[in-house]
Amino acid sequence: MADRRDRTAMIMRGSAGTGKTTVASAIVRTMASLGWRMSLIAPTGRAAKVFALNSGHPAYTIHRRIYRQKTLSPDMTGFRLNNNLHSDTLFIVDEASMVANIGGADATFGSGHLLDDLVEYVYSGRNCRLLMVGDRAQLPPVGEEESPALCADVLRAYSLDVYEADLDEVVRQGAGSGILSNATMIRRMISHDEQTGLPKISFKGFADIAIVPGDELIETLASSYSMAGIDETIVITRSNKRANIYNRGIRGMVLGREEELCSGDMLMVVKNNYYWMEQERKAAGLEVKVMSEGNGDSQDAQEELSMAPSFIANGDRAMVRRVRNVRQLYGFRFADITLTLPDYDDYELTVTALLDTLTSDAPALTRDQNEQLFNAVMEDYADIPLKANRLKRMKLDKHYNALQIKHAYAVTCHKAQGGQWEHVYIDQGYMTDDMLTPDYIHWLYTAFTRATQKLYLINWPRTQIADSNL
Repeated sequence: MADRRDRTAMIMRGSAGTGKTTVASAIVRTMASLGWRMSLIAPTGRAAKVFALNSGHPAYTIHRRIYRQKTLSPDMTGFRLNNNLHSDTLFIVDEASMVANIGGADATFGSGHLLDDLVEYVYSGRNCRLLMVGDRAQLPPVGEEESPALCADVLRAYSLDVYEADLDEVVRQGAGSGILSNATMIRRMISHDEQTGLPKISFKGFADIAIVPGDELIETLASSYSMAGIDETIVITRSNKRANIYNRGIRGMVLGREEELCSGDMLMVVKNNYYWMEQERKAAGLEVKVMSEGNGDSQDAQEELSMAPSFIANGDRAMVRRVRNVRQLYGFRFADITLTLPDYDDYELTVTALLDTLTSDAPALTRDQNEQLFNAVMEDYADIPLKANRLKRMKLDKHYNALQIKHAYAVTCHKAQGGQWEHVYIDQGYMTDDMLTPDYIHWLYTAFTRATQKLYLINWPRTQIADSNL
C-alpha cells in the first residue's frame, strides 16, 4: 500500500488453517478503521458470501463487479468490461485459485479471459491495487494445470510489481482438528511431490473426522440435516453420475420426497444463463417507470434488483419455492419454478426450467440435445421469412433459454469449490495406487477443506487408513 509505483499487486497464499481468512479479515477491518477504500470480490456467489461473513464487509462476485451489460446487445447475452470509477482502492480477491484465464467458446464476458479482464479493470482506476488470496493446492480452473492468479510470474507478465507472502504454519485448531491435520498431510504430497502412494488418513484422536459405512449413511445424513441443516450439509463425489445416484437416494430415502421436484428442494444451476436476469431487469425497469409516473416510491424495485446477480451462473445454488405447469414440449420436459438464491440474500425469481437435466448423467444438456432443442424451437418461428429474424426471436424464447438444473444434495468437487459447509461427506469411489495422479490429490485436498465442523468419509478403504486398529 505504501509502494509509490503505479502497478503493484500482492499474492497471499496459504493452505487451510494457516490464517488466510484471519489475515484478510484483519486487513479489511484495519482499512475500514483507517477510512481507506476497498472492494471485496470472489469468483462465485457462495465464495463471496463466505468472504462477506468472515470479513464483516460486503463482497460481490468478480463478474458483478467488473462487467456491465452491453446496452445494444441484440440477444441480451453480451457483457463488456465496466469502467473502473474507483480511486485509491484495494481490490481483495478471495478464492483466487478459481480465477481462470483460458478463453472458451463462450466469450460472453469481456475478452473471455477473466484474469486479463480483472487486471485491466483494476489498474484502469486511479491508484488502485490488487491483493490475490488463495490456496494453490486446490483444484486449478478447468483446463489449467495451475492457478494463474496465484502465480507471481503470470502477474508480472501484466507489467505488475508483485509482492508475495506464503502462510505455511497451521494455526487454526492446531493438532485437535483431524480435518486440518489430514488436509495438511495431503497438501504436503502436492508441494513436495510425495505422490508415491494413496494418502493414508488418520482418524484416531480426532472428533471432527469419521468413516461412514454404507449401511449407516442414511441415518448419519439424516442426523446432519437435523443438526446442521440441509443448506449446511453436502456430499462431494468424483463424477456427475455418482452425484445423481446420491441425489436420488437422498431425496427418496432420507428426505422422503417422491415427486421429481418439489418445494424445499435444493438445486444447482449447471449452465450459465443470462436470459432470466435480463427479464428481471426489464420487469424492474417497467415497475420503476410505472411507479415514477404514478408518483409512487420506485426505490424498492431498484434496491431489490441491486442485490441480484448479473446472471445465473453455473454452480449457483437455488431453493425451490413453487413448481407449476409441468409440461412436455419440443421433446423435453419443462416446469415454471419460483426460486430463491441463498447466496444472493435469498433473491427470488420465477423461471422456466428444464427437468431433463435433473437426473441425467451428463453435466448439462449434451451437444445433441442442444441441437435438438434449437431445431425444434426454430420450427415455431418458420413463418418468419428471414433467418436472422428467426434467430433473434428464438434467442428470446423462454423454452430455448430454460434454466438447466440438478439436485444439489450431492455435487462434484468443482461445483463445491469456493464454498464451505458445516458437514461434508466425501465419496471418492474405487481407488487403486495406479489411479494416483496430481489431479486426484488436488481433488482430495479441495474436498477435505470444504468442511468447517465435521468430515465424513464414505466407505473409506482400509488401505487408506493410517490407524491400523480402525
